[in-house]
Amino acid sequence: MSKQLSSTGLRWLWLAAVVLVLDLTSKQWVIAHFSLHESMTLIPLLNITYAQNPGAAFSFLADKNGWQRWLFAFIAVVISLILMVFMYRSSSKQHMINCAYALIIGGALGNLFDRMVHGVVIDFIDFYVNDWHWPTFNLADTSICIGAILVVLDGFLEPVRNRENGAKKR
Repeated sequence: MSKQLSSTGLRWLWLAAVVLVLDLTSKQWVIAHFSLHESMTLIPLLNITYAQNPGAAFSFLADKNGWQRWLFAFIAVVISLILMVFMYRSSSKQHMINCAYALIIGGALGNLFDRMVHGVVIDFIDFYVNDWHWPTFNLADTSICIGAILVVLDGFLEPVRNRENGAKKR
């Protein structure tokens, strides 16, 4: 018995496409308008600073000889495929978890594109307080983090929903 794709969580992949387009467009804008390490204050506490990250979050493994590019690319592909399987198995009505998966997939594919095309991930959001700067990041990273938070939140809410649904059936 096969499912109609529109009834599965894959229906939410449009969100991954939106994230991917916004991420790639913003990175291209930064590359076109800034020199590497050039910075511009957007608002107090927030700069646009063109940076390149050959590693992962917080420049993890950035100082290696390039093999990490392929490792992180492989991880992005595997995670995206696994999340698409999860989306296929879930109902399109499970909004939060499907949005979470789509946000993670869109972000992972945005950073994967950078690794494959540029050899590094393009970062440009520089949040700071006084002289302390959070590591520079991008829209893909933001999307992945929001998606991960939604996955955790859904994990907490799912038992509550199950209890409520069980009480309604009685």
